[in-house]
Amino acid sequence: MDEQNGFLRKISQTQLAKAIFRTGIPRNRRQRMMIMLNSVFLHLHPVRLPKHAVKVKYTWCMGGLSFFIFLVLTVTGILLMFYYRPTVEYAYGDIMDLKEQVPLGIMREIHRWGAHLMVITVWLHMFRVFMTGSYKPPREFNWAVGVVLLVLTMLMSFTGYLLPWDQLAIWAITVGSNMAGATPFAGTAGPGSSLLALGDVNFITASSDARFAMIGGRFIGEAALLRFYVLHCIGLPFIIMIFMIVHFWRVRKDGGISGPI
Repeated sequence: MDEQNGFLRKISQTQLAKAIFRTGIPRNRRQRMMIMLNSVFLHLHPVRLPKHAVKVKYTWCMGGLSFFIFLVLTVTGILLMFYYRPTVEYAYGDIMDLKEQVPLGIMREIHRWGAHLMVITVWLHMFRVFMTGSYKPPREFNWAVGVVLLVLTMLMSFTGYLLPWDQLAIWAITVGSNMAGATPFAGTAGPGSSLLALGDVNFITASSDARFAMIGGRFIGEAALLRFYVLHCIGLPFIIMIFMIVHFWRVRKDGGISGPI
C-alpha cells in the first residue's frame, strides 16, 4: 500500500499531472473548493449543498431526472441516426425495421418513451419550483431560463412527432402547422396580417407566412420532414444544451437550490 501511495504521489508531482490537475490532491477545505472552481464540469455546481437540497420530498429530483433523461435521449437518438433516413421513401420503413429487425431496435422505444417522460419531468420540475417559491428574487432570471427550456422541450417533442411519417404523425403536424398559420402578424389567418399590406401588395401570404417557414412549403411533404429532422437532431438540442449550462450555472451563482418557504 505504501509503495502504491508513493507511486501515485510521484505521478501527481509530474509536470503533466500538474497541467491536467492544477490543484493536486485535495487535503483541506480550500483545496477541495479550488478543484471545484478549476473544473469545467464541477464548477457549474456549488461546493457545498444545504441539507434540504438533497431531500427528495423537497426537490422531487425532477431537475436531475430531466437532465438524465436528456442524456439518455441524446445517446439513443445518435444510435437511431445510424439507421433512420429522413426521406418520404424510406422514413416509415426505417421505423418499422427499427422495431422488428435492426439490432438494438429497442433504442427506438427507449427514445420514444423517454421523450414522453422528459416532458412530464420538466413540467413537474416547473411545478415544484413554483410551489416552493424558487422563482422569486434573486432567482427570477433562472426561472425565465427554465420557461425557455420548457418551451424548447415541447418543441423537441413536436418536431420528433413527424419523423415516423405515419398517418398519425402527418395529421398531427398538419393540425400544428395550421395553428402556426394563425400566428399574429405572421400568419395568413392570424390577427394583424392585413395591417402589413401595402396597397394591393400583401407581405404575408401562404408562401411567406409562419406556416410556410415551419414546413418549408404549402403542404406537409419531404421538405417538412427534412426540416423537422434537422431541428430535432441538431438545432434544438444545441440550443437546449446552451440554456442548460446557463441554468446550472445560475443555480450555483444564486446560492444553490432555494430553501423552503
